[in-house]
Amino acid sequence: MDSAFERHCSELVARERSGHTALLLDQLLYVWGGYVCCCYSLQSIADDEVFLPNDEVWVYDLERGVWEVFRMTGEVPPSMSGTCGCSLNGHMYIFGGCDDDGQTNQIYCVNLSDGKYEWKKITHDGGSPPSPRDKLSCWVHNGRIIYFGGYGHKLLQDIDRRNRSFILDEASWVEDVFWGWNNEVHMFDPTQASWSEPQTHGRAPAPRAAHASATLGNKGYVCGGRVMETRTSDIHCLDLDSWTWSEIVPASAIPVGRSWHTLTAVSDSALFLFGGLSVDCKPMSDGWLLDVETKKWREVEHPFKNKPRLWHTACAGKDSDVIVFGGSCDYILLVDTGHCNDALVFQLQPYPLFRICQDFIAKNASAHRRLREQLPLLPPKLLKVVQRRMSFYRPTKKKQH
Repeated sequence: MDSAFERHCSELVARERSGHTALLLDQLLYVWGGYVCCCYSLQSIADDEVFLPNDEVWVYDLERGVWEVFRMTGEVPPSMSGTCGCSLNGHMYIFGGCDDDGQTNQIYCVNLSDGKYEWKKITHDGGSPPSPRDKLSCWVHNGRIIYFGGYGHKLLQDIDRRNRSFILDEASWVEDVFWGWNNEVHMFDPTQASWSEPQTHGRAPAPRAAHASATLGNKGYVCGGRVMETRTSDIHCLDLDSWTWSEIVPASAIPVGRSWHTLTAVSDSALFLFGGLSVDCKPMSDGWLLDVETKKWREVEHPFKNKPRLWHTACAGKDSDVIVFGGSCDYILLVDTGHCNDALVFQLQPYPLFRICQDFIAKNASAHRRLREQLPLLPPKLLKVVQRRMSFYRPTKKKQH
């Protein structure tokens, strides 16, 4: 874990935020949306909370350690938090979330590869979208996006009390509109712009929100989350070909129950869990690896034990790195001032020799004249890579956008 680092070395730095969307493509971390305290923006959503601008995307180059911000056009989504975002064929898709009017059930996409950053609101041609919700999760499989769970509202007439797929929040209702948690599975096919609701088999997880999910092969995993008035650490698996649910019963010590955490696939058989809000409402900073074959959890030592995070994002990088960005270090339902904007990079496996050499040269070239003079002897392609990496280690002043 010696190479793990925390970095935001460019002069321009993304704003602190929680409940945002982030994804990683070609060593570029894209960050959109979320919210902060009222002192950081102008679009108020509560007495002390504000949404961040909806017409900008922040891009962090993990090779150079540089932030850039780009303006977005087109059918721009509302400013919101709690959306469910994913990457598919070079596009970012977002669904649901909470805006000024509450939870939504709209889906938008933006091409991240053409440099235009033009949003498109997707109008479905078939099926029916899920009911409005936020704090849900998704898996990407065979060119489709499969959504699970979340917290949102339904009309009383649309609630089927027999199958328990939607549990009412008894404290939240207005006339015939009720809020609650669900365990529904909905699938969106971008090529057909159509929604469907697969018929699942086996025992589904209890309805929940603020859980975490990850995809390994043809299986989607769900871990923890808020189930009514408690927070859990259970883990379930959905076979995305047969649509069969199964629960993983751990063969070892398990993490404490939590919500607002992240779960990231780091190999063909391992998932990395980080942070969240514990059952006793404490922000967490622990990291765990689950081997889905042996069904054993193992707590991971890392250098960020003093940096608890909840409602952050986590993306899988190269060489089994996990990049955690943003989130809060407070219990946000009581104290909401600790939003973060640092990128924490977790090294979960030994780096290849090539990367170790590349980083050593980039880190030390500026301080060693002989090494610096020998750089032009590198092959042009390798020289370009090393020069990009050198900018990561070059100290610069930081400023907040």
